[in-house]
Amino acid sequence: MINIRKLESELWESADLLRAGSKLTSNQYCMPVLGLIFLRYAYSRFKMVEAEILKNRPVRGGRVLPVEASDFASKSALFLPKEAQYEYLVNLPADIASAGLSNQSGHTMNSLGEVVNNAMELVEAQSEQLTGVLPKDYTMFSDELLGELLRIFNNSALDEVGGDIIGRIYEYFLNKFAKNIAQDDGVFFTPKSLVKMIVNVLEPSGGVLLDPACGSGGMFVQTGDFVNAAGMEANSAMTFYGQEKVEYNAQLCLMNMAVHGLTGVIKSGDEANTFYHDAHNLDGCCDYVMANPPFNVDKVNSESAQSAGRLPFGLPSVNAKKEFGNANYLWISYFYSYLNENGRAGFVMASSATDSSGKDRDIRQQLVESGHVDVMVSVGNNFFYTKSLPCSLWFFDKGKTEAMQDKVLFLDARNYYTVVDRTLNEWSEWQLKNLNAIVWLYRGEVDKYHALLKEYQAVLGGELPFVEKVAQLTGEITALRAEAKQAVEEAAKREKKKVQAEYDERITALEETLTVAKEAVWLYEKFGEGKYDDIPGLCKVASCAEIEEKNYSLTPGAYVGVAAVEDDGVDFAQRMGEIHRELLALQAESNDLMQTISRNMKEMGL
Repeated sequence: MINIRKLESELWESADLLRAGSKLTSNQYCMPVLGLIFLRYAYSRFKMVEAEILKNRPVRGGRVLPVEASDFASKSALFLPKEAQYEYLVNLPADIASAGLSNQSGHTMNSLGEVVNNAMELVEAQSEQLTGVLPKDYTMFSDELLGELLRIFNNSALDEVGGDIIGRIYEYFLNKFAKNIAQDDGVFFTPKSLVKMIVNVLEPSGGVLLDPACGSGGMFVQTGDFVNAAGMEANSAMTFYGQEKVEYNAQLCLMNMAVHGLTGVIKSGDEANTFYHDAHNLDGCCDYVMANPPFNVDKVNSESAQSAGRLPFGLPSVNAKKEFGNANYLWISYFYSYLNENGRAGFVMASSATDSSGKDRDIRQQLVESGHVDVMVSVGNNFFYTKSLPCSLWFFDKGKTEAMQDKVLFLDARNYYTVVDRTLNEWSEWQLKNLNAIVWLYRGEVDKYHALLKEYQAVLGGELPFVEKVAQLTGEITALRAEAKQAVEEAAKREKKKVQAEYDERITALEETLTVAKEAVWLYEKFGEGKYDDIPGLCKVASCAEIEEKNYSLTPGAYVGVAAVEDDGVDFAQRMGEIHRELLALQAESNDLMQTISRNMKEMGL
């Protein structure tokens, strides 16, 4: 069983160590390294499909017929000529110039960089979707550095394509590069927990999906995972379309999709500037729209945007220069307009958009009156690498039943998250499930809620009430820590680290189970066996009339209120008196210390 987290971490540390030893920035290093991961994926998939083909291969004249490119096309896999196969590249001699190798054009290749560039060109020749996409700037690496990189990803664990190991590795590297490049333009990456939340709420099951600000393709990849997990085949069930103005990001997207076995049509460059172009002519045609657009963009030309259409609620505010000072409501209008009569949209938006005034407010009123606003979620600080400000998630559903059209679920999740580090928060897998469960109950999908409770019971074992499980696990961890301390003390000096590591692994496993138990308690204490209730400070289902009373604000905090503060049994006046006395004692101690230091300095003649 592969420890995927350990593998991700080890591969990143090895690759980043090489970057640190070179003169390359993360920006320069990102695309070539992701290209090698892609090449490694293509080779793993090639070997797996080749083995399938050879199982029933006809024999002619005592020889098995060789595999051909057409055999692979029928299985949605890339055929790789020998010179593009990873094993071939890894086993090349150290002195490339002496090997007498020629590229596709017949020119002699004198460096490993040239050989890898040639491999990328050979792969592109096999796939129209990848034409012009793969990196071909490997000559900026020394042969030694590039050879080391090739060896890093020549790890047998990466051959478990069925478990999507390489897809995970690609996403992990993309995530890490996004963090490193954040100070420049890390806009290509939407944090995975936000993407998962959007996909989980929309529940894609088939049809046309558009992301008109697709970055590196996270919405497509997560949708593919969701659809495949539901027992369907993503490429058959879904048609993926993307627009991305920055061509570099579009290349990342196409590689990301390919590594996850997905195909799609991605347009980039000026023709893919969504403000001015509906590049795929999808207005009114989409089953799903998902996006994380750039927030608060200004200087968008109003006449060009208006002529491009997709503005069912009219123009947002235009200034004297005939420009939009803030394009948030252009995006919001586009997302709504792209939907067909039963379409669903989910997108990330600046928090300020939920109650901005002027024309924005008028558009918001029309949205509410349409009955198609479904769910609004407030997200806390530090979910992005490039900005620490909070954001919100908006969800539209044109297929809501008549009974649901007068309802909007408001979720304030600003205080519900997991701290990753000092500058980054996220939703864990179980927190995502819990937030999703609130949406299910709002929609009346109680069976899904019950399935989640059973999932918690399966992970935690037995029928113990969740609260009791938390107490039990807490006790076990405390006892194990004490046992570990004693065992380390009694171990021989050379064995102490090993004993500590073994106990740490057991304690970590218990702590992870305890975290799951606490999330189960969080959910069950609020909704029991599956009855939706408004929870102060967390969620509220509001009617259109209630939203009108609040001047069509879509800010969850305006509806959910504040959670009740539990009485901790402490007398406030008494505790403040104790704190005051403690402060006076510390102040006196500080004064004594300063006098002692002053005396000592005088004695030293200072």
